Amino acid sequence: MPHVVVVGISHKTAPVEQREKVALTDSTARTVSRALVRHPDIAEAVVLCTCNRTEVYAHVLDSGGAEDAIAATLVEHSQGMTRSEFDCVRYAYLDDRAVAHLFRVTSSLDSMVVGESEIQGQVRQAWERSAEEDTTGVLTDRLFRQALEAGKRIRTETSVAVRSVSVSTVAADLAREAIPDLGGRRGLVLGGGRMAEATARALMERGLGELVVVNRTVGAAREIAERLGGLGLGYDCLGAELALADVVVCSTDAPHPLISADQVEVALEDRPGRPMVLIDIAVPRDVAPEASGVHGAVLFDIDDLERVVSQHRDEREEHARRAEVIVDEEAERFAAWRSGLAVTPVITSLREMAEAIRRGEIARVAGDDVSDDEAGRIDQVTRAILNKFLHEPTVRAREAATSIEGMRHVESLRHLFGLDVPDRGPGEAPESVRRGAVARRGADD
Repeated sequence: MPHVVVVGISHKTAPVEQREKVALTDSTARTVSRALVRHPDIAEAVVLCTCNRTEVYAHVLDSGGAEDAIAATLVEHSQGMTRSEFDCVRYAYLDDRAVAHLFRVTSSLDSMVVGESEIQGQVRQAWERSAEEDTTGVLTDRLFRQALEAGKRIRTETSVAVRSVSVSTVAADLAREAIPDLGGRRGLVLGGGRMAEATARALMERGLGELVVVNRTVGAAREIAERLGGLGLGYDCLGAELALADVVVCSTDAPHPLISADQVEVALEDRPGRPMVLIDIAVPRDVAPEASGVHGAVLFDIDDLERVVSQHRDEREEHARRAEVIVDEEAERFAAWRSGLAVTPVITSLREMAEAIRRGEIARVAGDDVSDDEAGRIDQVTRAILNKFLHEPTVRAREAATSIEGMRHVESLRHLFGLDVPDRGPGEAPESVRRGAVARRGADD
């Protein structure tokens, strides 16, 4: 039976200091997925990277070798994380646990902010990116499609997103908590992506007086600012705008801090009694941690969001329990489909063998003395006998495939009838999938 494995780290296992070391850009995520499918134990791979997690989901032929290869590849493309450090904070789940984990992630049940809305888009983006790199296949395509369906079902059938909060709205709430009256205050958003725009919008909805968006690409900053009634500028204006800002929200994909403690100190020199709130939701961090020690500055990083999350946790607990039931149902449905990948070739081979015998016997006894009508009746009767004879073994084989013990019966069926099924190990992929993986590796070599 084909295996599914996930290896990664998240806010539940590692603080932001470690998560930022394995945060991957879009380009690096593509490189990692291509590198993984070149490994002989990995047929398909999808890389998911958000501000709270970096994970690899893979269809693997040997789970032990694949887990080690995934860990080694993530460490290789990290920013200074050692293998021993990674092993101390990583998790690895296999088969049903891996599937259920992805369904929980996609449904936001594993998020720092349960009910947040961004994660489904991030999961879809990760899947589409890997598909573009030709590192997905039959199993991962089905897995991610069903994960998104499970997420939609949970949002439809439960109220897990009641009082829905996302990373962006939590960031805005932190700003309003630090500065209750946002009217007449000036906000600075550093970054030009969807998260930056969502946070800027949330700040404006909470009454922020003025908004400035600063981004490496001035055009992107202006587009966001125009939609929200603000001003868009380039990085060269960062120092001056920092001195004017009351609330600073950072959300870029820069590999190193863009705002140092010295810059914050300079910005606050001429404004005694007027604090600056910095909310850094980027991973890696955009604001140097030392800025928290500057007098007049209040710095929140992404781990501080947990404080807001706890305020809504009780309210969502009952809805989350119902959502977990749906996760279990969807995971069972995927397990049944995955089992079918292993049993279908056996059933197909059994029917092909029986059909060949039927046709051979008809040809042996039906000579020139048999009329067309008689030949038709013989064909109809023998086909009906064959279908009735194979119906019960087929049903039982499909039912047996849902458990490891049952798969032994399927293997016995293959052995007893001498079925010509490609000889695969228990973790290997179907031949068509293995050929695709080999073709990808050959094209890259």
